[in-house]
Amino acid sequence: MSRGTERLVFSGRVPEGEWERMRAPLQAGAFPFPVKYGYCAVGVVEDGPAEWMGRRVFCLHPHQDRFVAPVGFCAAVPEAVTNRRAVLTANMETAVNALWDAAPLVGERALVIGAGVVGLLVAWLLSRVPGTDVAVADPDAGRATVCAALGLRWVAPEDAPGRRDLIVHASGNPAGLRTALRCAGFEARVIEASWFGAAECALPLGETFHAGRVTIRSSQVGSVSPAMRGRRTHGERMALALSLLDDPALDALLGPEVAFRDLPAEMPRLLGAPREGEAAPLCPVVTY
Repeated sequence: MSRGTERLVFSGRVPEGEWERMRAPLQAGAFPFPVKYGYCAVGVVEDGPAEWMGRRVFCLHPHQDRFVAPVGFCAAVPEAVTNRRAVLTANMETAVNALWDAAPLVGERALVIGAGVVGLLVAWLLSRVPGTDVAVADPDAGRATVCAALGLRWVAPEDAPGRRDLIVHASGNPAGLRTALRCAGFEARVIEASWFGAAECALPLGETFHAGRVTIRSSQVGSVSPAMRGRRTHGERMALALSLLDDPALDALLGPEVAFRDLPAEMPRLLGAPREGEAAPLCPVVTY
């Protein structure tokens, strides 16, 4: 489950003006709700062209135990990538597009705000740029463990470092974007990778925003980033995302597991606020 987007869909918070654009590729039904939604399916081809028979594939299809999909919607899962890890493909594709939009430079001071799946994948990719100093800010101290598993440094938002050259905001909370502006250095780039749905976002643009010449830029996976548009298709971007999932460290992002038959009853818990003393799930995995 892609928890951030599916939470907005499940709670009916997709703005009417975005109903058409927010349709999942093989969605059934129409917004606001109920709809058959989702786009993180991994399975085995049981019938189709001979060259696809028996192959493991990722497909942008809603949660369903069996389905028929166009061949063009299927991407072969590399041998080194497990079925469980392959469900991260759509989120990794979002992270790749965000990095293309961000255009990170060697040695930059970077900050990622929001330690959900997309934020963690963005930070994980950024940490591989030589000389880059990356911090991940999230109010949930429980995220420190998963950050450590990915070789990342967790900080509380109030302790987030300043003078950042590049900030990627992926918390889905207006407070996170305000933290981004507070931590931005001179001529910093803020990449807005989260989506607020129908919620409004108030920002302190009267403080250092103008004098600091800070840029806020949206990043959205529906279109290939202008930096690579014309050179990479959506299919090539998805294949790249799949190839980047060959690191077992990314298993830390997965769970809890929930059986498909139990999904209707479990959806409110998986997508809602965590119970007291519990950590919010990262990427719930539906099993069939």
